[in-house]
Amino acid sequence: MSAPSIEAAPVLAEAPAPAPRKRRRMRIPASVIGGAVVVLVIGLAAALAPWIAPHNPLDVGSFDLLNAEMPPAFMAEGDSRFWLGTDNQGRDLFSAMLYGARVSIAIGGGAVLVAATVGVILGLLAGYLGGWVDALIMRVGDVILSLPTILLALLVSGVARAVFPEAGTAQWAPVILIGAIAIHEWVQYARTVRAATMVESSKDYVRAARVMGLPSIRIMARHILPNVLSPVIVIATINLAAAVLTEATLSFLGVGMPPTYPSLGTLIRIGNEFVFSGIWWIATFPAALLVVLVLGVNIVGDWLRDWFNPKRQAR
Repeated sequence: MSAPSIEAAPVLAEAPAPAPRKRRRMRIPASVIGGAVVVLVIGLAAALAPWIAPHNPLDVGSFDLLNAEMPPAFMAEGDSRFWLGTDNQGRDLFSAMLYGARVSIAIGGGAVLVAATVGVILGLLAGYLGGWVDALIMRVGDVILSLPTILLALLVSGVARAVFPEAGTAQWAPVILIGAIAIHEWVQYARTVRAATMVESSKDYVRAARVMGLPSIRIMARHILPNVLSPVIVIATINLAAAVLTEATLSFLGVGMPPTYPSLGTLIRIGNEFVFSGIWWIATFPAALLVVLVLGVNIVGDWLRDWFNPKRQAR
């Protein structure tokens, strides 16, 4: 009697290993790269102005009225010593623009830093504590937003000059301008952080921290704050361009930097008085630099806003 044949057990085919998930690369448009390069170049040139500028526009004793209102070097009557010409005081316009961009960027950046710090702190308090604290901070913000930025900045600057006589000097004018600009811009940060804080406060990790008895300051600083900073970075980038424009506007109106200390707004105001006399370069070149700087910052800010958009990240 033959032994029963033993059938071989079917070999199960191994499932193919899942293909590695391709990491999505961050594609940066050429316009954003160009805007970032422009902003970086202008920022570095402004920071290195004392070493790059061929003349010192802060040394009033070096001005020569015989060199006043000279056209740029590429024109027939231009002088090779002054690439972009001179202003009505005989000051080299290229050097004045470098120092002016330095002042405008420093004041704009300082205003954004102050506004973001105040807005983030007040937004955290309003969103986490709620109640009368939330109502008080938001109503104060509503009152401030009811006033235009330039009007409020003019009011703050005027009061500061009346109370503090040295507010118009080159030492104190930047401080007054930073405060005048930041007093209006902090509301945007506070509203954004408040909304994000209210969402984060309802999540389990915040509730667990409360149950553990952690102090409110630690919960806000260590747990909630890192999760609400993304929109703050976007707002700060966009507001930098607005702060630089506001500083230029205030200096153009005569309540910013003193005429002896160059800033982009001051140079445009000086050149505006000579435009119809054919001396176009004093106002044109600083205005073009201001436009290019603000445009580059806005392009980068718009891209950051799209990149940090939660809907894009969900897709």
